[in-house]
Formats: sequence, structure tokens, C-alpha cells
Amino acid sequence: MAASALPPQTLLRQFDTCRLIPSRFAERDDSVLAPLAEDGGHLRDLFELDNATNFRLVAEFGRAPGIGIDELVFGVPHFRMINAAFTYARPEGSRFNDGERGAWYCAFDMPTALAEVAFHKTVEYQEIGRFDDSVSYQALLADFSAEFHDLRPSAGGAEGGANGFGACLDPRSYIASQQLAATLLEAGSMGLVFPSVRRNGGTNLACFRPALVGNVRKGDSYCLTWQGTPVPRVEAL
Repeated sequence: MAASALPPQTLLRQFDTCRLIPSRFAERDDSVLAPLAEDGGHLRDLFELDNATNFRLVAEFGRAPGIGIDELVFGVPHFRMINAAFTYARPEGSRFNDGERGAWYCAFDMPTALAEVAFHKTVEYQEIGRFDDSVSYQALLADFSAEFHDLRPSAGGAEGGANGFGACLDPRSYIASQQLAATLLEAGSMGLVFPSVRRNGGTNLACFRPALVGNVRKGDSYCLTWQGTPVPRVEAL
């Protein structure tokens, strides 16, 4: 794909972006394995088993196929959660990443972040035909200052996506968007700004580079509860 065929770039300075992760994955002082251990020896065995299948640790030792150790971050607040976003990819990938390398997805505001996680969780419940669950989420806030490729209509003036990239915003398919992401990643792109297809007027960012995820800190927590319908009740905790 020629450089002229790529989306335009925007110098972005965006603070307080919002990423929601299940609260059980948020960092805590003790290990989540500790309550399972009968004694110190048992805990060490559990750690060894966990480490052997921990994709973040595999990447941090330089053995991941999708991302090099030189790209990961260390010694900054919440670096494990930053690295985990890039090393734990869904097998089928997401909108702008494949199954080998993840990305830091976040929204410019909390309502958009909530709409995104609610949609994807609801899809899981639709597959089993049951809407009866309650899940808590921890907000992670982050700041960005870098140049990103931009799929917002205002960036290129084309309806449905800048410069004819509307297929990358298909609500039902990630085929075109993953192809574009692979091309951009190979070309050294920092990531993509794009309109949310889950909340009208919302804006998302897919950051491809761990080092650009700045000033990560915890925000509010939320509980999403499904009670028989696809629309969850959202409560701040």
C-alpha cells in the first residue's frame, strides 16, 4: 500500500483517555494466586505454572512472536498493565490488531469506553443466549502526545472515514481494519484515532507503541449488570 493511500496523520495531545479492564486484572498488592495456595511451597509451584503460560512474562523475556522486549516498558507506574495490553491479544484479534500483537485501546471519554465494553460483553452473552451477569471494571486513564494516523471524517473530509477507509469502521467485520493495521504497523505507525462505531459521536484511539502510553493511573470503577436484556445497568462504584 503506497504512502499516499494511507490515512492522514494528526498530531494528537489527548489527556485523560479512558480504558476499562475487568477489575480482577487490576494490579493488587498480593498475587491473585495467594488465596489458592496452602503454603509457601505451594504458592511457588503455582507461580511457576502461571509464569509458564503468562504471555506478558513470555514477552518480557523476549520470547513473544508479535512484540519485542525492546518495545515493552518497565519501571513506570502500571507498566505490567501497559505491557499486558500488547501481549494478551484475542486469538481472532480486535479491530486494529491481529492475534499475535495487541494494542492499547482507549476512548476520549468515559461514556464511549463504557459503550465499547458493554457491546463486546453483550456479544458474549448473545452467543450463549443468557443475559444474567454482573462485571466490575477498573478505569485506567492515560495521556498521549504523538502523531497518529486519523480515520475521523474531519481528517480527510470523507463520509464514513477519512479518505475512503470506511470499511475499516464496519461494525460487523475487522477484515479491512486488521489489514490496514498490519500495513501501518509495518510502516512504523504510532497507531490510529478513529470514530467509535458503538457510540455515536465517540472517539477511540488504538495505540501501537507501549512507550507512548503515558501517565497511566487508576480512575473510577464501574459495575455493569445484565438482568435479562442486552442493555446493562451501569453503576459507578
